[in-house]
Amino acid sequence: MGRSGVQVNKAHKTRVSSKSSRNLHKTSLQDRGRIGKPKGNHVKGAKAARLQRAKMRAAVLKEKMASGGLTSAPRVIVLFPLSASMDLNSLGEDVLKLLSTDGDVTSSSTVASSEYKLRATVADLIAFVASANEDISSLIDSFGSQCLSVLRSIGLPSTAVLIRVYLPSEFKKENKLKKMCASRLASDFMSLISPELSLNDENPYFLVCLQFMGLLKAQRLSVPHWRKQRPYVVAQKVGMLVDDKTPGKCTLLLSGYLRARKLSVNQLVHVTGVGDFQLSKVEVLKDPFPLLNERRKQNSMELDDSHDEEVLRSLVPDPMKQEPLVTENTPDPLAGEQTWPTEAEMAEADRNQKQGKPKKRSLPRGTSEYQAAWIIDEIDEEDSDNGDFDDDRMVLDRGEDQYSNQDQDFEDDKETLYVQDMDNETHNDSEMMDDENLTREQYEDQIKKIKEAHAEDEEFPDEVETPIDQPARKRFAKYRGLKSFRTSPWDPNESLPQDYARIFAFDNVARTQKLVLKQALKMEGEEEESRDDCVPTGSYVRLHIKEVPLVAASKLFSIVSTKPIIAFGLLQHESKMSVLRFSLKKYDGYEDPIKTKEELMFHVGFRQFVARPVFSTDNISLDKQEMERFLHPGPFSLASVYGPISFPSLPLVVLKISDADAPAFAAFGSLKSIGPSKIILKKIILTGYPQRVSKMKASVRYMFHKPEDVRWFKPVEVWTKCGRRGRVKEPVGTHGAMKCIFNGVVQQHDVVCMKLYKRAYPQWPERMYPQLL
Repeated sequence: MGRSGVQVNKAHKTRVSSKSSRNLHKTSLQDRGRIGKPKGNHVKGAKAARLQRAKMRAAVLKEKMASGGLTSAPRVIVLFPLSASMDLNSLGEDVLKLLSTDGDVTSSSTVASSEYKLRATVADLIAFVASANEDISSLIDSFGSQCLSVLRSIGLPSTAVLIRVYLPSEFKKENKLKKMCASRLASDFMSLISPELSLNDENPYFLVCLQFMGLLKAQRLSVPHWRKQRPYVVAQKVGMLVDDKTPGKCTLLLSGYLRARKLSVNQLVHVTGVGDFQLSKVEVLKDPFPLLNERRKQNSMELDDSHDEEVLRSLVPDPMKQEPLVTENTPDPLAGEQTWPTEAEMAEADRNQKQGKPKKRSLPRGTSEYQAAWIIDEIDEEDSDNGDFDDDRMVLDRGEDQYSNQDQDFEDDKETLYVQDMDNETHNDSEMMDDENLTREQYEDQIKKIKEAHAEDEEFPDEVETPIDQPARKRFAKYRGLKSFRTSPWDPNESLPQDYARIFAFDNVARTQKLVLKQALKMEGEEEESRDDCVPTGSYVRLHIKEVPLVAASKLFSIVSTKPIIAFGLLQHESKMSVLRFSLKKYDGYEDPIKTKEELMFHVGFRQFVARPVFSTDNISLDKQEMERFLHPGPFSLASVYGPISFPSLPLVVLKISDADAPAFAAFGSLKSIGPSKIILKKIILTGYPQRVSKMKASVRYMFHKPEDVRWFKPVEVWTKCGRRGRVKEPVGTHGAMKCIFNGVVQQHDVVCMKLYKRAYPQWPERMYPQLL
């Protein structure tokens, strides 16, 4: 008997079959791969899969109807040349002529096309136009490359590429050049590049426009997420209403299509480059470019301005529901005053006292409990023998040494430092320094010579010189020493500047953001009949924005024909000032230095404002960040600024502004977090030079110039550039020299250093918005 050629294996024996195998017959073949184990007490089968597919289809259909329906706002098309040699006038005219019903190009840049069932304004779509010739290197010039970097940082919408071929009608050469241009552009656009449309002498603009409009109609538009979360209006008309009751102010009128989401008349709006304002009225006007066949039958003489601006509906804000325009917090001058403790606080203090008495310690007079945690527990043997204690000593934060590997090396050598044979001290340790009898001029010249000799070896940009005419304990009064930068505590609410009383802070930023976005989504999902204060998406509206500075409104009125003017609806709390943290990187093409607290223009999503940031290292594992004096190229840094609250994540573009030249693209990044509790520390390094060295002991000079300063900074650890670590033992002489003990042999050419830290804050900008200049 013949056997089949197909191998048949014996089935695996199981006592109990799994739930998924028992329910496999209930699932269609299409969904067997995606349906996993059931969750909960119910079984997901074919019905659940069908419901999920129906929801997805409904969501896609709703998005398609919102972006391309009869009542949707016109699509914004941007024609962007990649080089200065490209002329877009004829291409723009052909696009408008193709979309217009009668074939004539009107003065307006918005047309309605009933044939393509869409309206367009000449940016839901960016069409990059390249000029191709035999020189492929000139396809994108330097300015075009810089603009591409800016657009990528903000977030590109849907894109298309048009290639203008300057060759005679030779099919082979044209295709070869087109492939070379497409290969060159693919490195810049990658997956964003669409099928290229080539233009030559025999394939004019008008024919390519037919292909281009077909691509626009069929393409599903992708919009950056931050534009979907807020309603906005791209103004087509700008007007002003001057009121004599408010001098210097006026009511700004912006007319345009409402996009993305519904707008409430009780919301605050932000006019780009001007600021945040309240609405006095919102008027829903008749659509000036309706997408209906009846428009063809109407006479063009009847479509005057008064007819197009017919008011269909008018909305007025409710004073009880309108969101107040609060930008800065009003500081309370008595908020920091000491008050009498309550009964609960006194009872808690009694309980803490009964639990156990703290160990008695000898502390300087006037030392608080917080400062007492910084003082070294082990007192020098010399001080214990004499029974004296210096009241003029700087406090030092020791932190948790057992968690720091770097500090553990020094702890291992503590016995070496403290169990030194005092008999080995030479007479050089106690005698006067050689510069005790020098005059002031000779003393300064000697310091200058030593500094110049070590200038070539200065690898630390944080090194500063101690002034001679001012005590170091006063000059560096705001600085302190840290035993461990990672583990030493620093109170975030200690000695805050006055500007911190003007800002707002959230207890939980993530929770607040979730509630705000949920509230905005709820308003979007409500029916139009249930909300009488909202305007639906796609309506042609006129916003009455009150109390706008007259100077800024005049500038907007003059540039409306050349530059886009956009008004965004703000979410809750987005008008209040706080401390914003940005993760940013310096642009590779920008070579000038960017200094901390330098005036820069920040473009954060829909906002642009002027700020003076403080740069710091971006280390998520630490609660403290070290300040950077300059924004260094290469890695990402953290920038902290005072600015209006915007919920992350939002793209960031930083421009360097100057009075003479145009703004230059300097850096890019994104909004990382909101909150003033992050600690940024500015580090300085004081340097001294060994004069006499005896094995592990050295007499160091020129770090300080007074013995009182040596006693003040005595608790702070010192270290050398060759890797030795030690402590200050005592001052020597009257010119600020000191005796130090290290954990190893010190070289004569070594440099002794001391690190000090103070908290750094951003600077409040003198001007917030560029249009108010």
